[in-house]
Amino acid sequence: MTTPLRILLVDDEPLARLRLRGLVDAIQEPRCEVLAEAATGSQAASWLREHACDVVLLDVQMPGADGLQFADGLAQRLPGGQAPLIIFVTAHAMHALRAFELEALDYLTKPVRRERLQAALARAAQRLSERAAVQTAQPAPDAERGAAPEPADFITLTDRGRLLRIPVSEVLYFKAELKYLTLRTANESHVMDGALSELEQRLGERFLRVHRNALVARWAVRELERHAPTNFGELDGGDPNAEPADSWAVRIVHVDEWLAVSRRQVAAVREALAGLRA
Repeated sequence: MTTPLRILLVDDEPLARLRLRGLVDAIQEPRCEVLAEAATGSQAASWLREHACDVVLLDVQMPGADGLQFADGLAQRLPGGQAPLIIFVTAHAMHALRAFELEALDYLTKPVRRERLQAALARAAQRLSERAAVQTAQPAPDAERGAAPEPADFITLTDRGRLLRIPVSEVLYFKAELKYLTLRTANESHVMDGALSELEQRLGERFLRVHRNALVARWAVRELERHAPTNFGELDGGDPNAEPADSWAVRIVHVDEWLAVSRRQVAAVREALAGLRA
């Protein structure tokens, strides 16, 4: 990025904000600028209603709504292409799983080393560059082009030093796992950076969000079934908040794998299956 990363610091401890600001100021690449500080989630939300930033460096435990609640609310208010990237900076490691379920870019534990923060901000700069490239490449409105827009046809990723272009038509699903996404085809799995919310927006109606951690190609859904959670082992990723009674899951073609379906998405999955069979 040619312009500095615009950063909002959110932490209830003034000394923690001072130290974090010092670390950010010491980073030469990527260039960064701390635009503002907030001591609570409500202060941060108020500031964001009037201003924009690229990255929020966010504590978890704060007075009022904690950082996880703030991040969840921010994601609901702003679509993936508009919401700032979230990097958690906290003394408590036990919230990491929930943070990545909220599609946080990174999760740093205090005391933060400058090198670790720099690596996280470099990933943020790369993610924002990719986001800008996707938005730039989006077709003009139908009225200007006289035709329907064409969806993205390839997913570009780096795998063990190789730059790969995976046809979207070959992708069975994307699944969020901690910091990264897994892209699954009939023959291979690839690990990639990215956020499901951005992929969902980019890929459009060809993919269906079946769970907060999974985006599935509509054509790849073989069946929808209701089972006891124990039938699927670690289907829900060991989430202590997973639904305790009946669970839903979809079976994916070619690989014969099951993916959990959240209750709020069951109707959409059933409708998609009905449309495929029509």
